[in-house]
Amino acid sequence: MSQTSLAGKTVLITGAARRVGSAIVRALHGAGANLVVHYRRSANEAAQLADELNANRGRSVVTIQADLLDTSKLPSLVEFAVRTFGGLDVLVNNASSFYPTPVGEITPAAWDDLMGSNLKVPLFLSQAAAPALRSSRGLIVNIVDIHSLRPLRNYTVYCAAKAGLHMLTRSLAKELGPEVRVNGISPGPVLWPEGPADEAARQKVVESTILERMGTPEDIARTALFFAASAPFITGQILAVDGGRSVAW
Repeated sequence: MSQTSLAGKTVLITGAARRVGSAIVRALHGAGANLVVHYRRSANEAAQLADELNANRGRSVVTIQADLLDTSKLPSLVEFAVRTFGGLDVLVNNASSFYPTPVGEITPAAWDDLMGSNLKVPLFLSQAAAPALRSSRGLIVNIVDIHSLRPLRNYTVYCAAKAGLHMLTRSLAKELGPEVRVNGISPGPVLWPEGPADEAARQKVVESTILERMGTPEDIARTALFFAASAPFITGQILAVDGGRSVAW
C-alpha cells in the first residue's frame, strides 16, 4: 500500500487506543487516512497515540471518549467525525469485552456487557454511520473472532455475541449495499488476554495453528488496510486471520 492510498479518507475506530485497535490506527494513518480514535478509559494511551501520529502529519488524528453501551451517544461519534474531517469513509467496530462466563455463573450484567459491546454496539453504531457511509460509498469492518464459529469453553456469552456479529456483518452487507461494503476480520491467536498467564494452555493454542506461531496486531491491521484500500469488489465476507487454526482445529 502507498502512503497516499487512503489520502483524504476519514476512519472512525472504536476501542482504538491500545492493542489491536492502535495497530489498525497506525496502519490506516500510514496510508494517508485521517483518524477518529475512540476510547472509553484509556485516555492517556489515546492522547499519546494521537500526539505521535499528529507529529508526523498535523491535525490528522483526533480522540473522542464514550461509553459505547450508552447507545444514545453513538450518533455523536459519527457527527464528531463528520464535523472534524468533513465526512466518514470507514467505520471499524473493534471495541470488545472478553471474559469467561461459565454456565451456572452467567449474570444478566455479563450478558448485557458482552452482548452489548460485541453485537449491540456494532449494530447501532453502523446504523448511525450508514447515511454518511452511503454518501461516501464507504466501508464497515467488524472485528469478529474465530470463536464466532468454534465455541470456546467457559465463554458461552462471548461466543454467542461474536456469532451474532458474524451474521450481522453479512446481513449489513446485504442491507447497505451497493453503496456501503461490510466485511469482517476474524482473528485467531494474536494477543493474549491481559491477566495471569497459563503458559501450557497458550502453547497448546499456538501448536494448534498450521503456522505454529502467534499472529500480531499488525496482521489484523494489514487486513483492515486491505479491505479499506484494495478490496472494492469484496463485501459480506469474514476473513480468518488465524494462522490456519480454524482449519486445523
